[in-house]
Amino acid sequence: MSNKVIYFARDLLEKGEDFVIARVAETKGSTPRKSGALMLMRSDGTFSGTVGGGRIEAETEKLCRETIKTKEKRRTYHFKLNTTEEDALDMGCGGDADITIEYIDAGDPGRFLEEFRINDTAYIFGAGHVGLALEPVLRHINFSTVVIDDRKEYSNRERFPEATDVRTIKSFEHSFDDIACDVNSYIIIVTRGHMGDYDVLRHALKQERAYIGMIGSRKKNQIIRDMLKEKDGFTDAEIDQVYAPIGENIYAETPEEIAVSIAAELIRVRTGHGSR
Repeated sequence: MSNKVIYFARDLLEKGEDFVIARVAETKGSTPRKSGALMLMRSDGTFSGTVGGGRIEAETEKLCRETIKTKEKRRTYHFKLNTTEEDALDMGCGGDADITIEYIDAGDPGRFLEEFRINDTAYIFGAGHVGLALEPVLRHINFSTVVIDDRKEYSNRERFPEATDVRTIKSFEHSFDDIACDVNSYIIIVTRGHMGDYDVLRHALKQERAYIGMIGSRKKNQIIRDMLKEKDGFTDAEIDQVYAPIGENIYAETPEEIAVSIAAELIRVRTGHGSR
């Protein structure tokens, strides 16, 4: 599912603008896009996202324009993507695709906000000054936030009352014992010391994720890089996936400024403009 399209949809809802959303609901065999692919069309006919290109895209655009006029709440269309059947789209893929098209009324979006919820989760390892400044910033740009530290006096609900979750672990060697990361996971490493950062990072590199970033100077990060190669056998290519030093280069100094720089970097990665 395209989070970029969902964020765009939420912006339109906040502005009070209706739109039509098309989603690949189910596929069988070879198709250009799989279940979850989204396309959004505004009332002026402009659109964002894709359901596959070619004939299926053209037909979906046509149906979206009709739905803008009819304001039909939800309907599913079946497409045959082959060149042999009479009612097929004359596409060489050979599979089938069901596409659901729905008119979304900004005044009454129904179950849209729940059904198309954002699944991005920011795992913030370190509940110190930077973690404290960062958590609300990420929450306000639609990340679920999980704060993790090995000090209960820092990782608690008094400091992070609105975080999705706050966890106190035995040590950073056990950072991912109870975490199931996926392609929507953003791992932020801002612990209080070199060894905490190293312990989190060596486990983070083994996780499925969208992003890993680690705070620290280039000198410190080089030390950890050498440890990862010499002690753990990671390659340069694997370590190069880490955003370190973390954050956009805006010459940030205070915890609050660093939080803004990290949030900016996550936005860039989330919108598909990451460099790693």
